[in-house]
Amino acid sequence: MEPKFTIPTEEIELPSKGLLYSADSPLATGKLEMKYMTAKEEDLLTNQNYIKNGTVIDKLLKSLIVNKDLDYNQILIGDKNAIMIAARILSYGKDYKIRYAGEEFTVDLTELKNIEIDESNYDGGTNNFEFELPSTGNKVTFKLLTHGDEKNIEREIAGLKKINKNSSPEVSTRMKYIITSINGLTEKKDIREFVDKYFLASDSRALRAEYNRIQPNVNMTFKYTDEDGVEEDVDLPIGLSFFWPDTGR
Repeated sequence: MEPKFTIPTEEIELPSKGLLYSADSPLATGKLEMKYMTAKEEDLLTNQNYIKNGTVIDKLLKSLIVNKDLDYNQILIGDKNAIMIAARILSYGKDYKIRYAGEEFTVDLTELKNIEIDESNYDGGTNNFEFELPSTGNKVTFKLLTHGDEKNIEREIAGLKKINKNSSPEVSTRMKYIITSINGLTEKKDIREFVDKYFLASDSRALRAEYNRIQPNVNMTFKYTDEDGVEEDVDLPIGLSFFWPDTGR
């Protein structure tokens, strides 16, 4: 039986073009169908438990994605950024009011474009890359992080900070998830030992630069011109008003 009512949907172009997903993944098409927000999704946005535990945006995006067979944890972070931007545009429009340097601006979110990728960097369907560390010559393979990886990283960092409140393990913890092998060694204990004891800061910086160079993403910056006429690219602040535009913050 045909449903009485229908909800409009839009097809979203993913920055990765689907090139880093396995062939059996719905994301391998490089596109994702998303529905417009309803009153049900607005209820999600006001759920205080979701807001408190930091899951409210993910609950929203999962609800808006049409294909419920899709494994949300496998979405690459850059693709997730594109989905988030699209959800905001479809739900509350393209105009996003922000404050920066004491001034108010309205950013047109439709002007945030996917970063052009060099497809020659990718071996279709494989999220694995090779890199030689410039200072030591060690050879690593690494992957681009997914939503699931980010959640695991957040949990591990939170656990480490409970043990030592003064610790700042963000960079090293993230590297332990990004690196998939070191000189052919793929065991997690070997990777963790390398990062903790032998990973030079100069090599870490070089690997982060390579990671950012090849990561498919959205260019989430806007142009700001100061009082002297100097123009600069500024990272778009994602505040409460992004999905709660009535807050005015």
